[in-house]
Amino acid sequence: MKKKETFSIFPKRYGLFPYVFLIYLGMPATLVIQNEIGLKRILGLIIVLIFAVSYRQMYFKAGKKSFDSWLALQLIIIFFMSLVYDFNFLFLGFFSTYFIGSYTEQKKFFRAYIALCLAVIIPLLYLYFTVSFSLIFIFLYLLVMLSSPFGIRSMIQRRNLKEQLNEANEQIQQLIKREERIRIARDLHDTLGHTLSLLTLKSELVGKLIEKNPERARLEAKEMERTSRSALKQVRELVTDMRAITVAEELNEAKLILTAACIELYVEGDVDLPDVPSLTQNILSMCLREGVTNVVKHSQASHCKISSKAVAGHVLITIIDDGVGLTNTINKGNGLKGIEERLSLIEGRLILTSSQLGTELTFQVPIIIKQLKEGVAL
Repeated sequence: MKKKETFSIFPKRYGLFPYVFLIYLGMPATLVIQNEIGLKRILGLIIVLIFAVSYRQMYFKAGKKSFDSWLALQLIIIFFMSLVYDFNFLFLGFFSTYFIGSYTEQKKFFRAYIALCLAVIIPLLYLYFTVSFSLIFIFLYLLVMLSSPFGIRSMIQRRNLKEQLNEANEQIQQLIKREERIRIARDLHDTLGHTLSLLTLKSELVGKLIEKNPERARLEAKEMERTSRSALKQVRELVTDMRAITVAEELNEAKLILTAACIELYVEGDVDLPDVPSLTQNILSMCLREGVTNVVKHSQASHCKISSKAVAGHVLITIIDDGVGLTNTINKGNGLKGIEERLSLIEGRLILTSSQLGTELTFQVPIIIKQLKEGVAL
């Protein structure tokens, strides 16, 4: 059941601000009572009441089509009352300045502003030639009134920008949390997938050696214990923060898993990459881990070569195996997608070549190397 809305004079979000201006409507009502009699007095009070209603309605109609109509009604009342009753009714223009300043569209703002100028300047010019009053006082009074919409518009725009900024910050926080969950999931996949593959291979080896070579089986079981403890340590590190791993360190881990899978590893090039930032090395290491895991799981290869080199401002790390290749699109699963996502973070890309003679993965990452010579960066 829909909740029944309670009546309120002004929207609660504006606080006491609208009520302060409402007090000033006592001035035009007093002028009508003191200076007019009979039907003109009654008509004047009705018009003041209509102006008060329009003032209330404009708070509720902000952003709606009827907002323009209520503003037009206010300006007509100001124009009429200033000419027919008392030039002090020009004071009512201050009520309209706030609403004119609330226009966000520039075209509507200037159209309403011109209407306000006409509503107060025309009666003022007429009265100047018919009634004697202080022009200096009226000029200052008019200057403040006609400059107010610009100040109010600037204030409202600043407030809106602040609200938009807060909303954008909230969205950014949500996106950061989402990306962090994806990152943790990807890191767990890369880390545990690599380690569990190694444990699976070693457990199969232990099963084969337990009768033929018990001593070798015992050593492999001990190695499995070490690997499982290492996996537990890695999971803890992933929970607290991303662990920085160099390419050289990851190659040592790759050698273990490839050896356990009876795949011979060849390494070419400078794998230390001393000039490559730690963040880039960390991402390349994760990609290398996933690539080696895919070789063990899917390639059925007997040889694997990993090379590293720098070419034309790029670092290239290539994994080549002599396996069966990617026989269908199903093989390009979450592992390769994860590599592409990681490389995109550092403007890198994945180059994949596959045939029945094997698969070649290349990680290409742009790199800026700063060389220092005699204290001057070149």
